[in-house]
Amino acid sequence: MIEFHLDAKSGVSPYLQLVQQVRRALRLGLLHEGDQLPTVKEVVGHLAINANTVLKAYRELEHEGLVAARPGVGTFVTATLTDTSLAAHGPLRLELQRWLAKARRAGLDEESIEALFMTTFRSTARKDIA
Repeated sequence: MIEFHLDAKSGVSPYLQLVQQVRRALRLGLLHEGDQLPTVKEVVGHLAINANTVLKAYRELEHEGLVAARPGVGTFVTATLTDTSLAAHGPLRLELQRWLAKARRAGLDEESIEALFMTTFRSTARKDIA
């Protein structure tokens, strides 16, 4: 089961962070069809957020066709976002872990690592589009 977390400094609304985390878990194969999401009560207790925030996130996921609510039972995954690239994730994750360790040894903190990664990612993506 997925365990949600919130980043107050991200600038992203809490409900959207929940949606993004479910989508990411579906894309990475961490959640599968039939898996149950945490109940609204569990998320509220764990994150200390308003129940309406969780309900809004779950409704958006339901609108996207990724989950379905079963009254009195819970919310369950109905679709996945994995594709044929899933097999490549393991080796790529290992390379990324090595790169992160190298960045830390070079003295980069978490914020610097993220900035370097995201600017490189974005500039590479723009080159791929052009």
